[in-house]
Amino acid sequence: MRRLGILAAAGALLGLLAAALTAAPALAGRGHKWQYVPAKPMTVPAVYCGFKIRLTFPADKEYGKLLKAADGSMISLFTGSFKVSFTNLSTGKTITENASSPLKQTSTSRYLILSNGGHVGLLLTPADSKRFGLPTVSVTAGRLTAKIATASGAIASLSLHGHVQVNVCAALN
Repeated sequence: MRRLGILAAAGALLGLLAAALTAAPALAGRGHKWQYVPAKPMTVPAVYCGFKIRLTFPADKEYGKLLKAADGSMISLFTGSFKVSFTNLSTGKTITENASSPLKQTSTSRYLILSNGGHVGLLLTPADSKRFGLPTVSVTAGRLTAKIATASGAIASLSLHGHVQVNVCAALN
């Protein structure tokens, strides 16, 4: 879910961030050791693809650690093996994709900055999908960077230096 929750903003689950955002406080106070961060199955509402999608995680071996920078910002690092199964709840069709990549999440008073280098599950609201020219639900490959306003949850910027590996909505349709 950390990969899939990379950009949670204004109703978007992105993402893959919902789990990453909630996992970071759980890691606080545990020093600089890597801690297992489990992902929980979830359902993506029909607004994203026109049908509900169930997410499960057949390979969930991701670890994270929380660090405090000298400027007071918090940095969460995630790494490990992570695969996501996407199931169209209307048809039962399922695809499983690799979403493993290192993730760095920097939290400041104004922004949440996410940086990935590898495969990542991406969920965008239909409006953000149109704005950034990316599918609402996809798996991307390459460097993905997002900047999310802390106060509003709006995505201030998003860049992908790579490509869309799988358009999940199209693959499950």
